[in-house]
Amino acid sequence: QVQLVESGGGLVQAGGSLRLSCAASGRTFSFYTMGWFRQAPGKEREFVAGINWSGGNRRYADSAKGRFTISRDNAKNTVYLQMNSLKPEDTAVYYCAADRRSTVVVFESGEYDYWGQGTQVTVSS
Repeated sequence: QVQLVESGGGLVQAGGSLRLSCAASGRTFSFYTMGWFRQAPGKEREFVAGINWSGGNRRYADSAKGRFTISRDNAKNTVYLQMNSLKPEDTAVYYCAADRRSTVVVFESGEYDYWGQGTQVTVSS
């Protein structure tokens, strides 16, 4: 079992930056593909970014390309999402998720086995 705890959300003005962190319990974190998803009010949860166990495979949603960067530190059991040039449409609850089986990033939320509780990101205009 893996527990994921997100942090780093908050209120920021448009154009600002935030860095989300996801701390994972368990010794097998370094083997998991990790993803960030988000869900805005009234909308479905959507993929934002993902990174495989080695960091050699990273994928981004079109909305995140050029603005967000995903990274991981396996020694600290932590994955990060650096978000720059934030827009009001980035406002959502952001979730961290772990995929036990895939060696490359997948976009489908159903492929992820463990989820955090989420952290709120609010971008004001």
